[in-house]
Amino acid sequence: MTQQPSSPQDLRPKNYIGSALLFVGIFSTATVAGLLILLTAPLPFIIRYNISKAWCSLVVWMSAFFCGLRYEVEGIENIDPQQPAIVLSNHQSAWETLALRHILPMQSVLLKRSLLMFPIWGWALGVVKSIAIDRNNQRAALRILLEKGTVYLNQGLWIVIFPEGTRTAAGEVKKFSAGGAMLAQKTGFPIIPVAHNAGDFWPRYSFLKYPGVIKVKIGPVISSKKRKAADINAEAEAWIAQAIKEL
Repeated sequence: MTQQPSSPQDLRPKNYIGSALLFVGIFSTATVAGLLILLTAPLPFIIRYNISKAWCSLVVWMSAFFCGLRYEVEGIENIDPQQPAIVLSNHQSAWETLALRHILPMQSVLLKRSLLMFPIWGWALGVVKSIAIDRNNQRAALRILLEKGTVYLNQGLWIVIFPEGTRTAAGEVKKFSAGGAMLAQKTGFPIIPVAHNAGDFWPRYSFLKYPGVIKVKIGPVISSKKRKAADINAEAEAWIAQAIKEL
């Protein structure tokens, strides 16, 4: 039977200790990884990308070791490493921003430009082919997504997008922005929907992390060829909303 998350009112010392160790582990190793990525910036992209992926894998491992927070993936057969795709995922915590780099093929992530301002690891995000946008300028943000997304897909990278735009409470799904679907319509690359319940164990804006098993569901391929962006987006949003109800 799947282990259930601890209650948010569970103030047992082990949750504080594990969460504190994870916090220290994340920020100390992020500094080292960020420096390595920056130092290897003149070298082939695969080198700095693999450093970033190794760090994400380390954080996933530390989450299990310090906090008892593990994960299971359903639908991995829907992933074809030889076929780049646009991933649309719900967004509940920081966990999925790291874990999807660990789980999925080589990728570029859509993120807010302000993250690049943080010293070292923020700068490192800027040299691993992230797609950084200003959410306050939607027209320019869409243009950048379509331009860079097209280039990166044609280079063989996957594009990971959190179309809700911000982290939501566990079990909730906010209205999807259409940028990812518009990229799919323009390029003809498929959509892969992803749903998870990370917010049950790693709540948004919370210091405490709770032991349990995060469920990640990877949906079937959604074709984008000869389809309108609105239809593509609606299909992905409906699948993710239903999957979250079943988690």
